[in-house]
Amino acid sequence: MKHYVTRTIAIDDDLISFDFVRASGPGGQNVNKVSSAVELRFASNAADMPEAVRGRLHRLAGSRLAQDGTIVIKAQRFRSQERNREDALERLLAMMREAAILPVARRPTRPTLGSKQRRLDSKKAAKTIKQGRRPVGDGD
Repeated sequence: MKHYVTRTIAIDDDLISFDFVRASGPGGQNVNKVSSAVELRFASNAADMPEAVRGRLHRLAGSRLAQDGTIVIKAQRFRSQERNREDALERLLAMMREAAILPVARRPTRPTLGSKQRRLDSKKAAKTIKQGRRPVGDGD
């Protein structure tokens, strides 16, 4: 089965693996008996996606990115394996959708005529204040 990130980017189930582990934190006997937490592993280097998207995805993954290019997402928010599995998959897809968005390039702007004039006026005001601090001369 394929999971569609965008119209052009889809990931195969072959690239995603799930490991079920015991969740950490409070929870009583249930947390000690049941492996309800999910570790999703996604082989991002093997996925068919543009190189620019892969680079942004690796940057977004941060510490969740392993040396071999595998992205590891741990989900333990819910009590059931199935809900945690869906949560991990949805978090991966959300991260990939964010990486697929092309960043908007900043277009440099020029200062307006009014801002240039205000800057020059403030410089003139500072000049007159400093000139007023000079000692009065003998008239030489």
